[in-house]
Amino acid sequence: MGTDCVKPFIEDCKKYNKGIFILVKTSNPSSGELQDLKLENGKEVYTQVAELVEKWGEELRGENGYSSIAAVVGATYPEQLEQIRKTAPHTYFLIPGYGAQGGKASDIALGFDNNGLGGIVNASRSLMCAYQSDRWKDQFTEEEYAKATRAEALRMRDELNQAMATLGQAQTRHPYIKN
Repeated sequence: MGTDCVKPFIEDCKKYNKGIFILVKTSNPSSGELQDLKLENGKEVYTQVAELVEKWGEELRGENGYSSIAAVVGATYPEQLEQIRKTAPHTYFLIPGYGAQGGKASDIALGFDNNGLGGIVNASRSLMCAYQSDRWKDQFTEEEYAKATRAEALRMRDELNQAMATLGQAQTRHPYIKN
C-alpha cells in the first residue's frame, strides 16, 4: 500500500505505544504469485517491503533494538526468512507456518537473532488439534485436548531451542511455558 497508507498506523503506534504487523512474505503456497515478483530495481516485492518495514520502524525501537513495526515472515520459505532477517535486523517477526503447514524448527531458527530474539512463532492447527496427531492421539483423548496442546507446545519449544543451539543462537525460555 505504501508509506502514505501505513503512516497513520505508525503514528498510532507512536501515540498509543502499540505495534503492528505488516505482511512481508507469508507462509501460504501461492504467496510467491505476488511477493516473489521482481521489481525494476531487481529486488523481490518481499525484499522491498522488508526494507520499508525496517525503515518505518526506525523511530520505534525499544531497549532490545527491535521496533514495534513488525513483519509477518513465513517459516515455509526458510531461504527468504534468513534473507529478510539480514535485511530487517531490527524488525520483530511473526513467523507462521510451523507444524501443520510444514515449517520445521531448523527453518524457524533462521528468523531469530544470535541472542534468540526477534520472533514470535505461530503454530495454530498443530496445537489446537494436537490430540488428533499421530504423536499424541494414543496419549490424550479429545476431552484432554488442553493437555495435548501443552505437551505439543513444550515439544515444539524444545525442538526450536535445539535448532537454535545448533545454529549457535542463544536459547530462549518463554516465561509462560514451563516444564
